[in-house]
Amino acid sequence: MKELQPLNENVLLDITEDNSVQKTTSGIIIPDTAKEKPQFAKIAAIGNIENPAVSVGDIVFYKKFSGNEFDFEGKKFLVVPYADLLAKVVETESI
Repeated sequence: MKELQPLNENVLLDITEDNSVQKTTSGIIIPDTAKEKPQFAKIAAIGNIENPAVSVGDIVFYKKFSGNEFDFEGKKFLVVPYADLLAKVVETESI
């Protein structure tokens, strides 16, 4: 089994999409070319970063046109610089 490990201060994001058909409320099927690229992804691996504020498995929000996208063993990944991570999704208690 092969594993990807990002180098330097990079983060590997798993951006594998749900391949289900998306429709509008009126039933119109949205083609892949019209879908907006998501900006939320799950962290798959972290490079050599001192005291990172995120960890593997966290869901993060990243810059729109950041990183390099590629396929590896049937999954889609995105390598982005650590500085391009904008926020981390955290669970909070409802009031």
